[in-house]
Amino acid sequence: MWRSLLRKGATCILQVADQRFLHQRHFSSACVRLFSQRLIHRHSEAPPCLTLREKDYLLAPSWTRAYKKDAKSTVEFPVSPITVTDIKQYLRSKDISFHDGYSCLHIPSIFVDPSERKDSFALFIDKTTGQFLCKDTLVEGSWEDLQDCLEVMQKDEQDSLSPHVLLGYPESVEELEERDRELREVQRIWSSSVPFTDLPEDEAQLIKTMFQITKISNATLKKFGVRLFKPTKSLVFPWFGGPDSSLKGVKLLSAQSSDTEKVTYNEATMPKSNSYYNLFGLPLVGRMDPDVVLTGSELDTLAVSQATGLPSVALPRGVSCLPPILLPYLEQFKRVTLWLGDDIRSWEASKIFSRKLGLRRCSLVRPGEYRPCPVEALALGKNFNNIIKSSIPAAHKSIVSFKQLREDVYGELMNTEQVAGVKWARFPELNRILKGHRKGELTVFTGPTGSGKTTFISEFTLDLCMHGVNTLWGSFEINNVRLAKIMLTQFAMQRLEENLEQYDFWADKFEELPLYFMTFHGQQNIKTVLDTMQHAVYLYDINHVVIDNLQFMMGQENLSVDKFAVQDHIIGAFRKFATNSSCHVTLIIHPRKEEDDRELQTASIFGSAKASQEADNVLILQEKKLVTCPGRRSLQVTKNRFDGDVGIFPLDFIKSSLTFSAPKGKHKLRKVTAKSENEEAEQAEEALKMEEVKKEKAAKTTKTQKANKNAAAGNEIMQKKK
Repeated sequence: MWRSLLRKGATCILQVADQRFLHQRHFSSACVRLFSQRLIHRHSEAPPCLTLREKDYLLAPSWTRAYKKDAKSTVEFPVSPITVTDIKQYLRSKDISFHDGYSCLHIPSIFVDPSERKDSFALFIDKTTGQFLCKDTLVEGSWEDLQDCLEVMQKDEQDSLSPHVLLGYPESVEELEERDRELREVQRIWSSSVPFTDLPEDEAQLIKTMFQITKISNATLKKFGVRLFKPTKSLVFPWFGGPDSSLKGVKLLSAQSSDTEKVTYNEATMPKSNSYYNLFGLPLVGRMDPDVVLTGSELDTLAVSQATGLPSVALPRGVSCLPPILLPYLEQFKRVTLWLGDDIRSWEASKIFSRKLGLRRCSLVRPGEYRPCPVEALALGKNFNNIIKSSIPAAHKSIVSFKQLREDVYGELMNTEQVAGVKWARFPELNRILKGHRKGELTVFTGPTGSGKTTFISEFTLDLCMHGVNTLWGSFEINNVRLAKIMLTQFAMQRLEENLEQYDFWADKFEELPLYFMTFHGQQNIKTVLDTMQHAVYLYDINHVVIDNLQFMMGQENLSVDKFAVQDHIIGAFRKFATNSSCHVTLIIHPRKEEDDRELQTASIFGSAKASQEADNVLILQEKKLVTCPGRRSLQVTKNRFDGDVGIFPLDFIKSSLTFSAPKGKHKLRKVTAKSENEEAEQAEEALKMEEVKKEKAAKTTKTQKANKNAAAGNEIMQKKK
């Protein structure tokens, strides 16, 4: 019965709102002006945002999310990165008292009159970025903005400043109209929604069955303000915030049934997603509550609150991202329990988020057979208190025994497909060899000059990005506009030059991808690049970084040092970053010069053996330059540390869409025997020695030629004298 109701009434969330509310629009950085000094500063960009996500259920919830982000997705790092030591020294120099929190420094708000301050420390400064937020007035800005405000206060001998001292450029008419439309739509949906207590009992039970929340009581739904929007049979989760706790937005959850007996849940937010920062359940948390349970969905928060009575809040983007702008609202808690889900992705996200929140106060609920996600645990009658008590500390010692690793090993054995990583849709042969794309690994990619390395790796990363992998591109060889044009063509699978009327359609969809670009071009210093990567991981929870290519970073290093030693240092730095940040790094390296009729090998990678030794995966784009027929290119995996499988498969380049695909016909994946790392190292060293021998021979030949020329010149002189 309820499946037929799904097909009729809850077909799509698009029926609720105009299409603009479901897609990310341009969100330019707010340029603020400080009246007193007439200075113009630029606010930091908003973190990537969400509007729509899907969750596939079979028997138990398994959450899959696709998120959107700011249209201006270039990642810039401050010229002089701020450190927490610098911030503390500056505050002390201004005689401002501060409290050292977990992820922020707390100071008295300078935007509230001292006699009216409710909280003595209401202004929070992010220790990593220097961004500040005043919880009382919701004024936010960069560290430079705060410094300007403090300088003005000191100069004018004031105790506080008006919250309106930081003003942005006036919004355009279109932006104002769009904001008004969003607010009207929020109010329309909220006023049209019905509390569960006002529904007939049989209808309320039917809706709960649809969303698999039959164990959640009407009292809990009323407590959190959850309602039902009847036109699409969608759950409505409100966002109350600001000093007046007014309605700022809503999130709608609808359900669809498919022919495969699978239920898909769609989620949409209003207003537009780059303004939606709702920690669902936060208004119910007391100012003195020391503990909180952090969940990945609103339904999980309802389950935790009902079963335990503990304060619980839901992250607006689940396991995809924890925006730093939300950290001040979590500073009051001395103990944070992260219970984000029941799969490997949730577990990995818990470990990453705990670094932002502060390891020493975080504990993690490890997914397992007896610890499912909260909604399922409530349905199964699990003991929530025991599950939360069994959570493990996020901070760990440098030395552990198998007892500490036992559950992790069991989890990997039980979830082999999830452990293998994200699968490619466009390169199924790559899935058969590498099994998937995993965090914390280093991939080295090489290929002949002009073979299409950048074009291939852009589609390689685009495929992953379309599956929710937050990606950062560092293109030092070609500029971002050209790279984005290539990726957009690959995304649309057609040349948009010939179909300009479709550009806006595909560009809007392309904006939804969690894709970011570094603003560097040409030779760069390795430290600057690494600082930018770390900055992006903190702000946007980047999972995959692409560096194209290594040689553009070698020119900035000390010229007196051997170039191979410089390259080894850079590769070691990227290896350390990938491991410590739990982020996959793909590094493009040019090969040594080889004959046109010879295939590249692992030993062909430019430099010493360190590149292939440090890499978890080595991929080579092979090209038969003397052949013009289709299939002259192929992708070879020569190293796979995950399970050892290596192999090669042909590729066809489709010029109209700039994409690569496996040719149809008799060509099949060919697996080859994997070589040990020692053999690879020996081959690389031999190749290096051969190259040095060639150089020595060339040098000797040059010397001999010079000596012969000198001798001949001497003979001529002697003959002339005679």
